[in-house]
Amino acid sequence: MKKLLLIGSNCVHTYNYFHLIKSYFDQVVLVTDEEHELKDDHISAYYYVNSSLKKLSNYQKAIQTYKDILKTEKPDIIHIQQISTYSYLLLRALKRSKLRIPVVLTTWGSDVLILPNKGFIFKKMVQYVLNHCDRFTTDAQFVADKMQQLAHKPLHTVIANFGINIVDIEIEKENLIYSNRLHKPLYRIDKIIIAFSKFVKEHPDWKLVIGATGTETDKLKDLVTQLELDNEITFIGWVDATINSKMYAKSKIWVSIPESDATSISLLEAMSLGCVPVVVDLPANREWIEHHKNGIIVQDIDANFLEEALSLNMEEAAVINEQIIREKGTREVNRQKFINIYDQIR
Repeated sequence: MKKLLLIGSNCVHTYNYFHLIKSYFDQVVLVTDEEHELKDDHISAYYYVNSSLKKLSNYQKAIQTYKDILKTEKPDIIHIQQISTYSYLLLRALKRSKLRIPVVLTTWGSDVLILPNKGFIFKKMVQYVLNHCDRFTTDAQFVADKMQQLAHKPLHTVIANFGINIVDIEIEKENLIYSNRLHKPLYRIDKIIIAFSKFVKEHPDWKLVIGATGTETDKLKDLVTQLELDNEITFIGWVDATINSKMYAKSKIWVSIPESDATSISLLEAMSLGCVPVVVDLPANREWIEHHKNGIIVQDIDANFLEEALSLNMEEAAVINEQIIREKGTREVNRQKFINIYDQIR
């Protein structure tokens, strides 16, 4: 019997990964930092552990809880999603338990690129986690390089993402630009709106559709009104996977200009459905997009950067992007990468 202990935060990324690999295991023990509503026959046990270290009294309590879980469940493999306090505390508990269980760590980007820069303690925590896991995955080579710089040992790292399902949708492309990243300062949706305000003056038959929501939604809607673009820009909020796919399929351009990012699943989805990606100049984006070949790499987010996308042969870019996704962006391709790791360490 193969049993996995999967630990991560209470978020969609953890659950997407669970659905990706669950069929490989007979049982999955799911440990999160908050209660959730995920139910699945493959999950043999659920645990919720408060891993906050705002109160020092929780340090020993959390370690003991993780230690009890390990001794009760005795998993064959531990897979940690993201470096966080729960990663650190679980590894401390594993050390105290004396159990010899291989640990796989998947980093998400910000935990390697941003967290160590928040202070000495955070950097030491990240280094401890990297130094006490056995195998590693991340979705961009530049993140893997940063991991190796932080670690005190050679890391065995595989570049893998959670992958996407390729869907075939027969919808004619329209003069639409689609943005569906979160409405948080990190994603700079306001800059997209301002760039579109410049673009639409020369191309009045184009529309911008903004998906998702977030802390900045009301502010973004106010900005659209101030720029007198209520008829040209539509907010559609959160949409299900079917509608999201249709939006990609209808849109000629997809745009994303966050301050920091690893490989974005939404980028892969956009590439698979024929959008010209317009993305900010970040190392992870350059691993997927070649400027003026299969997308646009934005250097100046204050410029009319959407205009450049019209200079591409969109049909040629779509063919290139579809091939890229089939080779390294599908769920099955990436699922096999994770299974190969499990086969090697069991």
